[in-house]
Amino acid sequence: MGNWVVNHWLAVLFLVAWLGLNVFLFVHIFLKYEKDDKYYYTREILGFCSRTLRKTLDHNLTFHKLVAYMICIFTAIHIIAHLFNFERYSRSHHVTTITLASVLSSLHHDKEGGFWLNPIQSPDMTVLYVTFTTIAGLSGVIITIALILMVTSSMEFIRRHYFELFWYTHHLFIIYIICLWIHGMGGIVRGQTEKSMNESHPHKCAQSFEKWDDHDPDCKEPQFEGHPPESWKWTLAPVVLYIFERFLRFYRSQQKVVITKVVMHPSKVLELQMKKRGFSMEVGQYVFVNCPSISFLEWHPFTLTSAPEEDFFSIHIRAAGDWTENLIRAFEQQNSLIPRIEVDGPFGTASEDVFQYEVAVLVGAGIGVTPFASILKSIWFKLQHSDHKLKTQKIYFYWICRETGAFAWFKDLLTSLEQEMEESGKVGFLNYRLFLTGWNSNIAGHVALNFDKATDILTGLKQKTFFGRPMWGNEFSTIATTHPKSVVGVFLCGPLTLAKSLRKCCHQYSSLDPRKVQFYFNQENF
Repeated sequence: MGNWVVNHWLAVLFLVAWLGLNVFLFVHIFLKYEKDDKYYYTREILGFCSRTLRKTLDHNLTFHKLVAYMICIFTAIHIIAHLFNFERYSRSHHVTTITLASVLSSLHHDKEGGFWLNPIQSPDMTVLYVTFTTIAGLSGVIITIALILMVTSSMEFIRRHYFELFWYTHHLFIIYIICLWIHGMGGIVRGQTEKSMNESHPHKCAQSFEKWDDHDPDCKEPQFEGHPPESWKWTLAPVVLYIFERFLRFYRSQQKVVITKVVMHPSKVLELQMKKRGFSMEVGQYVFVNCPSISFLEWHPFTLTSAPEEDFFSIHIRAAGDWTENLIRAFEQQNSLIPRIEVDGPFGTASEDVFQYEVAVLVGAGIGVTPFASILKSIWFKLQHSDHKLKTQKIYFYWICRETGAFAWFKDLLTSLEQEMEESGKVGFLNYRLFLTGWNSNIAGHVALNFDKATDILTGLKQKTFFGRPMWGNEFSTIATTHPKSVVGVFLCGPLTLAKSLRKCCHQYSSLDPRKVQFYFNQENF
């Protein structure tokens, strides 16, 4: 836990500040309703709460999810609270004796001016009728439906397999925000007007409610008004920032992108090499890509596979849905013009920090190897130019694939690295292992027959391909033994199950002594 706080102190500080601000605003509004005399009669109907009960910006997706969870929780609390409120509003009309609540519920419904307190205006009026015929009720229903659609379509299964559905339903937040701003205009929870407070203060007149009809000048019938909408105070700043960011992204995306090279790799992987004026990147960063001929609205994130030292930037795109399949199909058509591509970015990720560690462990699963392609290319350039500022002394690279074709587009880079390390006398700088998780008896037999060859029969590399998955306990134990006093950065671009295993190993094999080996886990989030 201590290691995590040290590594993410800025994110922790930001999260604590954000939570603290929300707690402050909640307590401030709560105390206003709880203590302010203008809500005395409102509390009389609804009751007192005291009677019953009183997650660096690079982790933006984690923070976004945390905000979403809190919105869902507070929405559920808000709806449940209103259900209790309406039950009490309705019950106040059906009491057999004259009480303060029953008198308050019957006030001003037959008069102009809207000074009523109880939104249920008669014993025959239902909660359903109030819900769908008032501004507060109808906007609340729309808000709830929009939130349910956004949350359910954000589940990982839908995001992975039906990204377009997730993308479009997520933009219901526009309707959500608009309805949230007008939700308070209905004035369901009401307080006594200032004029009425001066004429009939509740501390003086509440006990003599039976005489309100006698036109007592000292205790007139109280009049009520809805509280002004306040939700805009909570959301205005984020909305302004969002609009600004949208304009900035639109401006950047309109800058011309020149596609210099298109390469089709095995396993339906498309490589695009591009140039853009003023484009500057660091290792492990990503960009958002749009193809207007496929969809004007859809922007998809792709990790940069080029190195900062190269005079172009590149991405590798695997067919994993309708959008990517359509894009690959468009570039495969020989007789048509190359589709126009818009690029926004680059943006930072955890992999940017890889060169800040003495020892780095890079783990990629399938196409998840892309951020490490940039890192390894940059290392190749640094070795070529004998970069003495390179802090990293050792890199362990693990690539886990289901099929042999996935290794093809990356093996040329690994071959170049092997050659460069031999020529520069740093053979042990990079320790890489390739794991094949999907194979049949033919592949296994072919490998067994050619096991004694100097190069791997599947990849042509000097390092042999392993079958199955890494034994992470053994791997981390070996690294901890080899580097007993090093700070080790573990970087993953892969599935959640693998992330859990690596995070557990980082905690398990980090020494309690801060002067000895420490593992710090970092994960790409898309």
